[in-house]
Amino acid sequence: MTDLITEQATAAASGAAATEQFRSKQRTENTAADTERVDTLVSELLAATHDIVRRHKVTYAEYDALKAWLIQVGEDGEWPLFLDVWIEHAVEEVAGESREGSKGTIEGPYYIPGSPRFAAEASLPTRDSEQGTPLLFRGQVRAVDGTPLSGAVVEMWHADNDGLYSQFAPGLPEWNLRGTVVADARGNFKIHTIEPAPYQIPTDGSCGKLIEAAGWHAWRPAHLHLKVAAPGHQLITTQLYFQGGEHVGDDIATAVKPELILAPTPVADGQGREVTYDFVLDKA
Repeated sequence: MTDLITEQATAAASGAAATEQFRSKQRTENTAADTERVDTLVSELLAATHDIVRRHKVTYAEYDALKAWLIQVGEDGEWPLFLDVWIEHAVEEVAGESREGSKGTIEGPYYIPGSPRFAAEASLPTRDSEQGTPLLFRGQVRAVDGTPLSGAVVEMWHADNDGLYSQFAPGLPEWNLRGTVVADARGNFKIHTIEPAPYQIPTDGSCGKLIEAAGWHAWRPAHLHLKVAAPGHQLITTQLYFQGGEHVGDDIATAVKPELILAPTPVADGQGREVTYDFVLDKA
């Protein structure tokens, strides 16, 4: 059954879900076009492309292959995947370069808002037969000056033991391994879940063809996704990884930062592992 579900988690299905989710997202930033800004960015992008063509003597056969591939990316619905895997990490670096608090990283294509809401100690929704190593993730949310942030909101979502995300792969309950936890008066929280597995991004579509043609691998290390927010403070979007995990050093999405690597320890009763990680939020 696991192999069947994995096979059915196709690039087309994942791409369609990610595209629909992106289109429904409402960003708070001002998105009105600034003519001078558009001119600068697009002109420099085109100039860089022209430079690559000239330096590497790109042929018409290669140009036509690129054109066909770009068309296919759109037809496969894989633009969110392509951009989130290969471009977003640079945008996030710019967005977070002035932060004093915790490090952020990419959101990726698998975020769904509105997950079930829980009190400060909670277990993420799972199946009765959920496989994987139990994980207790605990911590505190506080301001840069050390003030605990009462009622901070910690959203978590992650892949299962097969590397699959609910709402992006068939056969999984809608909110499996997704939840929103409200910290207590001292900003403390405890989340019971399972450790996710490393996974390959979908490879049966256009992005997979690029990976194969370039001789790359398609793997992301095991990670927890989080969004942490509190009134009057900047939302932080991040991912946390596991020390010694596969592909921590060569993540295809280039999203791993040293500050985001966890070092879990065995729990006292031997049933799984636990880790403490605190979030520090900047003023809005």
